[in-house]
Amino acid sequence: MGVLTDYVNQALSQAVYDKLEDGTFSGRIPPCAGVVAFGATLKECEAELRSTLEDWILVGLKLGHPLPVIGGIDLNKEPQREPVEAV
Repeated sequence: MGVLTDYVNQALSQAVYDKLEDGTFSGRIPPCAGVVAFGATLKECEAELRSTLEDWILVGLKLGHPLPVIGGIDLNKEPQREPVEAV
């Protein structure tokens, strides 16, 4: 698996879900400020939370926002580039 997939999986393992009074669900990932999702079922909420997290990561990387280190994975490091000859 790739680094982004590992990061997403590690972040989702820290998700917190709540059943709301109307029977729907909310989910959030505490280390990832603003990553919140809602769904009619827990499964829908989990899928929406994954999608929201993925978008949040992509926007954060594009805009240069600092992202939390999760599961020892630091997406804030500058990418290492190998010379073409190494490939």
